[in-house]
Amino acid sequence: MKSSRLVSILLLLQTRGRMTAAQLAEELEVSVRTVYRDVEALGAAGVPLYGDAGHAGGYRLLDGYRTRLTGLTADEAEALFLAGAPGPAAQLGLGSVLAAAQLKVRAALPPELRAHADRISGRFHLDAPGWYADADDAPFLPAVADAVWSSRVLHVRYRRWREPTDVERRLEPYGLVLKAGRWYVVAGPGPRTYRVDQILELTAHDEEFSRPEDFDLAAYWAAYQRGFHDRLHHGEAVVRLASGTRLTGPAGEAVRRDGRTDDDGWTRATVPIESVDHAHGEFLRLGAAIEVLAPDELRSRIARTVAELARRYGNSRAPGGD
Repeated sequence: MKSSRLVSILLLLQTRGRMTAAQLAEELEVSVRTVYRDVEALGAAGVPLYGDAGHAGGYRLLDGYRTRLTGLTADEAEALFLAGAPGPAAQLGLGSVLAAAQLKVRAALPPELRAHADRISGRFHLDAPGWYADADDAPFLPAVADAVWSSRVLHVRYRRWREPTDVERRLEPYGLVLKAGRWYVVAGPGPRTYRVDQILELTAHDEEFSRPEDFDLAAYWAAYQRGFHDRLHHGEAVVRLASGTRLTGPAGEAVRRDGRTDDDGWTRATVPIESVDHAHGEFLRLGAAIEVLAPDELRSRIARTVAELARRYGNSRAPGGD
């Protein structure tokens, strides 16, 4: 809508300073001609906006001009308050800052949008950790976050899963990622990914580093996750699933993509597995709703476990019972 686009132009110029018509058009995904018309409309409405011609020209707001947040829509106001996750902010030492920012934004909203924001806060709560695990204790998280902000080098003693387990590392922290209640720091050189809760000791230094200009944290994390799953699931299993049985993750994707239904209504598919040990535990949880056809090692191991369970539970009386 035009009104929303006009507010977007104001906010872009307010936050970024001078921008050309071409830059605004690219940002808003409209034509340059549309930007020209919108700028004229803003000027007619009394917004102190002016443009400079030439190679270094562009549009900018008069110095000192600030717009209030009255251009927010109801959906935008709701999304803003939904995005404010108090738990992670508190872990980063920003809990009071987030609360103050939300109060200021709320005060700037018109009454009708303030009601929408209050409704969101009262009806939605974000809880990042999974059901069966608490958020990891990461006492050095505020120090890592401070180093990310200030581009300062860290020296840490870090515990990894393989020998030698405790190692010394020099980190140039590019960014932090919260995944399922667990914090990760992406750091150079490399870059590489480290679990913040596995940092045993930390020393912050005054030495500064230069973050690569082309580094994109979101793109790096997406690629890291794809690589993680590729490294993790290096085996395969052929399974049959009873109707209505669902696998999750890459295995579930394989079933949905390549599964075929047999005459008896069961679905047959080849699915990726992390290892025989891991698949043994995961597939046993599905009980009689799954049959493993291959590999033979996994099928035999599940058969032995089922036989042992049948032997153990064959006598319906518990030990010591009457």
